[in-house]
Order: sequence, then structure tokens, then C-alpha cells
Amino acid sequence: MWKVDHSPEAAQEFAGHSLVVTGLAVSPDGIKLCTGSRDNTICLWDVETGVCLQTSAISRNLVTHLCWVPRGPYIVQTSEDKQIRVWDSRALQVAHEFPVKQYIQTHCDVNQDGHYCLTSSNGFGGQGCEATLWDLRQTRSQICEYKGHQQTTAACIFVPCSTTSTPLIATSSYDCSVKVWQQDTAECLKTLFLDGAGPLSSLAVCGGTHLLCASFNSGIHALRISYDSSLNLKEVARF
Repeated sequence: MWKVDHSPEAAQEFAGHSLVVTGLAVSPDGIKLCTGSRDNTICLWDVETGVCLQTSAISRNLVTHLCWVPRGPYIVQTSEDKQIRVWDSRALQVAHEFPVKQYIQTHCDVNQDGHYCLTSSNGFGGQGCEATLWDLRQTRSQICEYKGHQQTTAACIFVPCSTTSTPLIATSSYDCSVKVWQQDTAECLKTLFLDGAGPLSSLAVCGGTHLLCASFNSGIHALRISYDSSLNLKEVARF
């Protein structure tokens, strides 16, 4: 953990996993940190002291991503075993498992009200490669899938876009494309190909109308979403 004042010394270190750490999520109150690893374990830490409060291990649970549900004790986790697990951080136990997907699950995100979860899928040749919308409320069921990428969908995010009242999601893929979808209908509204960028590995929201997309070959791409008569998506900067 680092301070944002450019101090060269780490503010805290959380040491305990035996293999690479592949996911982390901070609780909404900033008091606890959850981490996941290829060592099949989930760990819960005290942010201030760096003390490991609890550890839970599940065979073959090679964690790919973690996301803390806003205003709640739950953590969503994706894994190479194709499972999507919802953890209760109070006892660090699995509270729910969604139906197993066909391919490795690569990424997850939870919307701002904590009602819905997105996961994305490994794949090739258009098989797999989808993002999936799940209901985190009492039904805890699959709502729809977003299909159109031709290679692994590496990241999926909810887009709190201020230019339209339509709920949107965005996905990035190893096929060099970013897609923006209508959340409720699963209609693909726009596709942007970043030629020469190579596989696109992650996405993040930056303000209400911008996305940041990380690439293998060409750094980080800043994208802007605008809405005139139709939705537009274009690159505005590169780092």
C-alpha cells in the first residue's frame, strides 16, 4: 500500500500468499482489504496494521479478480475454475456460487447500487468471449449475456455515463476492440478497434464520460463516450 504523496516508502505491506496475488478489493469503509491468489486462497486484512484477519482456501480456486459490493459485506470473485463466488467477509465464507460457466472467468464488476454483477469470459473464435450480467439480489440469477467479441473478454465494467440515462456497460477484449452495450437489452451500441494495440487487458471508468483501456503493445488509451443522435466512442489520448 502506497501513499499518494510520492513517498518512496510503502505505507503497508500485506505478506502471506505463497503465489502471485491476482486480485484485490478494498471494503467500502476502507478498513479492510481482501486479496486473492493463484495459491487457491482468499485473505482478509486489516488495512491499518497489515494483519491477516482470516484466510480461506478452496481447491482449484485460482483467483482472477475480486470486487467488493458497495455498502455491504459481500465480495464477488472470479476464478480459473469457471466459478463466480460471492463471499461473506464477516466469516470469509462462500455465501453463493452462480452456475458454472463454460470458460475461465477473467474479471468482475459490481454496479453502484450493488444490485448487479458483471463477469467476463475467456474464449477464442467467438466461443466463450462473452460478458454476463447477474442479479445479486434474492434471485441471484443470470440476466443476460453480451456476445460479440472474437477472443477473450478480459474486462467488463458498468459505465456511469452522464450523457444518457440508458444504463451502459463496456467490455475490452484480446481481439483489440472495446464495445459499449446497452445493459438491459444486451444490444451492442458501439465497437472501437484499437489497431496495433494488441490484446486489451483492462478497463476503468474515468469521470462520467471517459474510459481508460490498457493494452499489451501501446500503453493506456483514453476513450470518450458521447451521445448525439447515437452513441459515439473515440480515442482522445494515449499514454
